Amino acid sequence: MAKQARAVATRQQIVSAAAATFDRLGFERASLGEIVEASSGLTKGALYFHFKSKDDLAQAVVDRQHTISIAAVEAIATTDASALEQIVMLCHEMGRQIVEDPIVRAGIRLTLEFSAGTTPGKPGPYQDWIEACRHLVETAIAEGDLLPTIEPPVLARFVISAFTGVQTVSNVLDRRADLEQRIDQMWQFLLPGIVTPDRRPDSDRIRLARWIRDPALA
Repeated sequence: MAKQARAVATRQQIVSAAAATFDRLGFERASLGEIVEASSGLTKGALYFHFKSKDDLAQAVVDRQHTISIAAVEAIATTDASALEQIVMLCHEMGRQIVEDPIVRAGIRLTLEFSAGTTPGKPGPYQDWIEACRHLVETAIAEGDLLPTIEPPVLARFVISAFTGVQTVSNVLDRRADLEQRIDQMWQFLLPGIVTPDRRPDSDRIRLARWIRDPALA
């Protein structure tokens, strides 16, 4: 058991070091040597014991990022917030993760880099975000918060696409220092066009919805 626990800890250490390196340099510029140097004393042999190649290591970072993000989706779903408020919470939590967690930043950077290359990466993280948002949109329509004419798959894809654009531009212009403000502005523009007339007076309250994390999950 102790040996297995050490192996798990070593693997996590390698993934964290790889995420920090990919976040800083991107996939092409990052080398296994730099990842080893960032992993505080681990050897290349230890790295190759757990991962066959840089590609395998990059996929492990993307998978870990995906796990972190989906865990937030599931946690937000357990709150008492309305489905529409949960969509807003999800966007802000995704923004917080990008700002604070190098694994999330690296996973998103790798996904975007792979999608722009000759061999596209797996679109799983974005597909799952869109699917989670689609389910929430359907629930929000049933709860009377969103217009019944809205097509849930269309709005779900738009929300995730809009968030991706907002966080990308925020990164380019301000290194994401203003990301929370920009996400709030996104919802300020979006909500009036999608909520039902009797919910419009609540738009300001809805766009300020935030998920308060359990300290044990931080």
